[in-house]
Amino acid sequence: MVTVTDTAANKIKELRDKEGLSNEYNVRVAVEGGGCSGLMYNLDFASEMKASDMIFEDKGVKIMVDKKSILYLAGTELDFSDGLNGKGFQFKNPNATRTCGCGESFAV
Repeated sequence: MVTVTDTAANKIKELRDKEGLSNEYNVRVAVEGGGCSGLMYNLDFASEMKASDMIFEDKGVKIMVDKKSILYLAGTELDFSDGLNGKGFQFKNPNATRTCGCGESFAV
């Protein structure tokens, strides 16, 4: 399961509205190879589910994750920060054994 904080849910809804997307657009979270730690997170809006997608809903936000990525993301919480120490979406991933300094990539 992938969850979102209240702050992240509000920011996702704000961005979806700002881009003029309907509520049919959900957040797709995926893991791809790359980055300085080996694996990278990818966030995007998508309106269509793929056959391999799992869907989670938390705080009014639907999150689509493909079956391969859920192996790396199970138990992850998506947060958003706009404070002095960083701005943007952050993944609190209990499966990550190492992350890079910018938080964009991780290893398991």
